[in-house]
Amino acid sequence: MGTALVLLKVKRDQVHAVAEELVDLDGITEVYSVSGRFDLVIVVRVEDNDSMEKLVTEQIRCVEGIIKSETLIAFRVYSRHDLECMFAIGMER
Repeated sequence: MGTALVLLKVKRDQVHAVAEELVDLDGITEVYSVSGRFDLVIVVRVEDNDSMEKLVTEQIRCVEGIIKSETLIAFRVYSRHDLECMFAIGMER
């Protein structure tokens, strides 16, 4: 399993349209609208590096309105959230 975070700078008037187009691509599990130097953060989860390469270089780059991108490949995930969710199945909050 390969995971990456893709940071995107998007044309101001196209942030929502770009986000909606990206979230429909296979391998993109989440799209966050954020403040700061970038406008969107994409969470990518794919089977292998070849799938990652195709998604990032062939599909994401073709979306109209993206000005700049930076891809961060994850080596390891540290998350209390995922563990808490697994152990909370069936429990009421």
